[in-house]
Order: sequence, then C-alpha cells, then structure tokens
Amino acid sequence: MTGVSHITPGFMAVATLFCLALADPEDGEAQLSYQSGQNVSPAYEGWIQNEDGSKTMVFGYMNRNWSEELDVPIGKDNFLSPGPEDQGQPTHFRPRRNRFVFKVRVPADFDEELVWTLTTDGKTEHAYGTLGIDQALDDIVIASETGALGVGSSTAEVRANRAPSITIESGSQYSVRVGQPVELVVRMDDDGLSEAYEGWISRRERAAAAAAAREGPPKLSRGQLRPPIRITVQKAVWHHVAWFMYRSGGDGTPSFDPPQVKTWEDTRTGANSPWAPLWTRPPIPQDGIWRTTVSFDKPGTYILRARGDDGALYHDQDVTIVVSAIASE
Repeated sequence: MTGVSHITPGFMAVATLFCLALADPEDGEAQLSYQSGQNVSPAYEGWIQNEDGSKTMVFGYMNRNWSEELDVPIGKDNFLSPGPEDQGQPTHFRPRRNRFVFKVRVPADFDEELVWTLTTDGKTEHAYGTLGIDQALDDIVIASETGALGVGSSTAEVRANRAPSITIESGSQYSVRVGQPVELVVRMDDDGLSEAYEGWISRRERAAAAAAAREGPPKLSRGQLRPPIRITVQKAVWHHVAWFMYRSGGDGTPSFDPPQVKTWEDTRTGANSPWAPLWTRPPIPQDGIWRTTVSFDKPGTYILRARGDDGALYHDQDVTIVVSAIASE
C-alpha cells in the first residue's frame, strides 16, 4: 500500500465554524461574506503528546470578517481557565480562519477542561479543550488541516517531513520611535523534505488529468454542477518566513517591507497568500536569512510573531517592540 488515509480530529470543529457562515435560506449553498462587524470564534484544534509525558493543547480561531482585525486585551473578554487568564493567547485577531495559533502545555495528569473565553462584537464564545484520544495531533494531521495534504492519503516521504526551525538573529526586544524602521533578521533551517509534498501533489494532479482524458467528460447531475462548498483548503507548498501582529498594546499598524505573505487563509484569487489561486511564491534567500523592515505609525507596545513555514509545518518566534511618540520640537 502506497498511501495512508487520515481523518483529522479538528475536521468537525472546522466544519461547524464554516457552516455558521452559510446563509441562503432557500438552498444553503450561498455563503455570506462580511468585511466587518462580525465576531471572532475561538477554536480548539487538539493536543500534542510530549516526550516527558506532558501534553500541549493547541487553539486557533475564526474571525468572520474578511477585512476587520480586532483587538481584545487579556481580561474579562479574553481569558483561559482554569489557571491564569493569560496563557499566551493572542490579543490581535487577523481575518478569517487562523489555525494552530497558540499552545498551552499541561501536565501528564491533567484531567480538566481548558476553556478559552472570547467576547467580540458583543458575543461571547468558548473553545473547550480536552484530551480525548480522537483529538490527538501529529505532523500529518497538522499538514492536512492547513491544506498542504488535504483529506486523503500520504507517502512515506511526506510522513517523514519535520517542522522547520527559525532563529531571530536580530534580537527579541526593541525600543524605537514612531516611524523609525526596525530590521528583523530571521534564519530558517529545514530538512527540505517538504518538497515531497509538492512532488506528491503534482503526481496526483497529473494522474487525475490523465484519467479524465481517458474517460472523457463525465455526466453530471444538476446538483453536481453547482459550485462546491469546501470545508477544507488547499495550500501551496513553499518555504517562507512571514511576520504578523500577535498582540497589540496600542492603536498602531505595522508597515512591513517587503509586504508579508499572509498567515491566515485568504483564498481570494491574487491575494498574497499560499491558500490563494495564482499566488506568487517569494524567492528563498540562498543564505537562509530572511530580512524584513517594520515601522509603526502610533506609539504602543506590540508583539510581532515570525512564522517559519515549509508549506506543511511551521515554527513561531516572537519579538516585542516598544514604540514611543516622536519627540516634540
């Protein structure tokens, strides 16, 4: 047997989030899209087994807006329980579906329900984290959920892929003034095996095209001719490093040079997103060093996150930037 089938534990949670956005009262196949004014729903993705016996619980979210990004400080509208309110969750919420956003390590004997409570746009929602065996995560599940693998089978080469590792060589703390640029320097190391995903997907697509050519055009029913509604996504496999706002302690907006690849699932054609059709893949630096310049237009304390992504798996690191007002003349 050349492949292994996978059923992902987060599939039903993702399907539920997706169906909440369906809104045609007649046939249920039209999806309403909102630029702003909608809330954010927290999501529990599953848990990872650690070598020392402890477990890591993983959360994400669905921002139902395509444009509006919301800020919710730690406190009564953004907290985890049991334990401290702040367990590393974001306070800045980017558009649409964001998977595997933060992790909470719990002891081996943890038998409680870890709940993330989030209130946005006047609505309170909860994500309930448990350690059910059906919610266990591994690299193949993560790759499938993010769209690098899809719901299907894999090869031995694909299963051998491991997450990249990034190091922020320019430092993790910065103090600057409004408008002052900061150069962020990231080294990304990877095993290179994510290329197996791209090769496997290409072979699968070629085989499907050849089969279609042999069999001729299929006879489709009226229902099959309707546009499909997908609850999974397809992601282009490519190495890249992308920066984004993780926590905002001010009203400022970061300006990145060059513009950063989106780390949320923007599926619109032409978007700078690996989930988008016609995505232009950024060049990979020969020395493995990714350089980005960022500046802020307003004072505040901001946490930016760098994500090293091999197209299937990822590694995150954070920096804190304290931005002060421009001195009066």
